[in-house]
Amino acid sequence: MPAAGYPLHLLALRSLRSVERNVHLVLDPIRLVLSLPQALWLLLRRRPAAVFTTGGYVAIPVLIAARVLGIPALLWEGNVVPGRSVRASARFASAIAVSFAETCEALSTPRPCFVTGTPIRDVLSIDRVVARERLGVGPSDRLVVVFGGSQATRTLNDAVAAAMPELARRAVVLHVTGDDDGAGEAIKRALPPELADRYRPIAFLGDDLLQALAAADLVVGRAGSSTLAEVTAFGLPMVVVPYPHAGAHQRRNAVELAEAGAARLVENEAFDGPALLAALEILGAPQAHVAMSAAARALGRPGSADAVAELLRSLAERRPLPDPAEVARIAAGPMRAAT
Repeated sequence: MPAAGYPLHLLALRSLRSVERNVHLVLDPIRLVLSLPQALWLLLRRRPAAVFTTGGYVAIPVLIAARVLGIPALLWEGNVVPGRSVRASARFASAIAVSFAETCEALSTPRPCFVTGTPIRDVLSIDRVVARERLGVGPSDRLVVVFGGSQATRTLNDAVAAAMPELARRAVVLHVTGDDDGAGEAIKRALPPELADRYRPIAFLGDDLLQALAAADLVVGRAGSSTLAEVTAFGLPMVVVPYPHAGAHQRRNAVELAEAGAARLVENEAFDGPALLAALEILGAPQAHVAMSAAARALGRPGSADAVAELLRSLAERRPLPDPAEVARIAAGPMRAAT
């Protein structure tokens, strides 16, 4: 954060990412109490017009302080099933923004709740043809992008390795391997020379991931909120493999996509080379591919960031909150042309 030019103020509170019985069971309540006056002093000193939070345990002191000082707060939650900390902190927010309508019911709060989708980077300015040319993908080639987001790529990497060389025969594969000890390069070396260029391993893509998605015909990946938001904004069919160790949040996200007809869900323990090749049948079924693309596009909300910003501005300026239908219209944004 400081390197990007944003001031960062840390509270005594730590993120609750473990449940082990240790000294933190005693220290965490103390840290919570100490964080309350810290948050009050920070807000008194800065006097913000509004507070924005993604919820969670570390947000609770700031939200309580904002409530005491009369500062409105907007909470955004991206998963279908909110975690316990988000459910606890939602009661202190002035309004709530979510990615899925079902989340409003799960939070069961009297606060106004708006379906905005997940704020993502700008996808509407990226041209598919230009993106494919940059990646050296021919007009008749099918491009499959495989990536695991920030969650364990090993299962995906093993499946790609097991599916070779048949996988490279069926499609050009852009494989984001993560930090997995040169797994991608080992796969590439084992390929016949005529297929080597059809397999493109890379450890990380960063902002270039949007170019890859714009060029893709199919995505294979996890079910994090941001991943699904960007994939649907591009109207891409997906083979979704939910990460199994995130409190089932990813699986519920994946089910929403699969039930809408935009994805094929494969459980993590069932995802291997044969499962990956079976999923690629989507590329050989034009009608199914078009239907899944349309379903994904219908779920996409490329204007989500603008919708969240409008809610936050309304709170900051003490204006009435916009109508949910207007928020939905902003979130839908200008639609991408079908490809």
